[in-house]
Amino acid sequence: MRLILIIYPENMQTIGVTGGTGLVGKRIVKLLADKGYKVIVFTRGQQRNTGQKGVEFAEWNAAENKIDIAALSRLDGIIHLAGESVAARRWTEQQKALIVSSRVEGTRFLVAQLRAHAPSCKVFVGASAIGYYGQDVQGGAPFTEENKHDKGFLGDTCARWEHEEHAAAQMMRTVILRIGIVLAADGGAFKELIKPTVFGVLPIPGNGRQVMSWIHADDLAALFVHALEQAGMNGTFNAVAPVPANYNEIAAAVAATKKGLLFSFHVPAFVIKLVLGGMSIEVLKSCTASAEKTVASGFRHKYTVLADAIKDLMHK
Repeated sequence: MRLILIIYPENMQTIGVTGGTGLVGKRIVKLLADKGYKVIVFTRGQQRNTGQKGVEFAEWNAAENKIDIAALSRLDGIIHLAGESVAARRWTEQQKALIVSSRVEGTRFLVAQLRAHAPSCKVFVGASAIGYYGQDVQGGAPFTEENKHDKGFLGDTCARWEHEEHAAAQMMRTVILRIGIVLAADGGAFKELIKPTVFGVLPIPGNGRQVMSWIHADDLAALFVHALEQAGMNGTFNAVAPVPANYNEIAAAVAATKKGLLFSFHVPAFVIKLVLGGMSIEVLKSCTASAEKTVASGFRHKYTVLADAIKDLMHK
């Protein structure tokens, strides 16, 4: 009779995940469960039974200062993803306030509750975004984790968000991942971008030369688990693929994969501004973020080149 010993990194067994029902969160939960962790998904929705072994649900509603304290007390680590979607709605003043509060105040509430009720929690892995950075400087180097934040809405929001996450470092090892544009077949920016291909066309925002620092959703989920398990990881890391791409290159990769694509066309910047309002700044700007520090941590992307990621996504 063979005995199989499962060794949990840093003796972690029970991991909490906020935002665990979202695009990336679902992938993280599955990865953790497949690796033998017990997972508690903190969610505002009603508790659900996914049928997945080792996964349970607990109450979380930061807006109402509600969280399952008994569930918190069981945690050995937590991955914090929860926050109002940046791209779901036009940036009205009300929506911008919701984006900020869900991240800044929501994280502040979570960290305070961890401090009070989660003495065994040793690792906090939080999310941020490369919206932290501003527009590429012509001829300049890619943005690294040491660059200062942009003074625009999203840059300020990310800086305030990260400030609250860094407070967890007073109690436990803390890692923050600045997430690039997430490419997934089942949601997010890529799904929206390729919708018109059913009609044989593909719109390209602006002049198409703006750089998009992207990451495949599966790689992003794996990176969160990597950050959870690697005792040497501390601080901030860019969650992007090693090789960024511009929108023209994305269109070319889609055209090479998608049969029946007739042509692509550029959507003028003024049209995008009319449709998206303030959010258009993020669509039209070029932002090249370096993955060097993340790769140096030992993480190995499955999708390093855009064409490979597009092929995978277009065949799902």
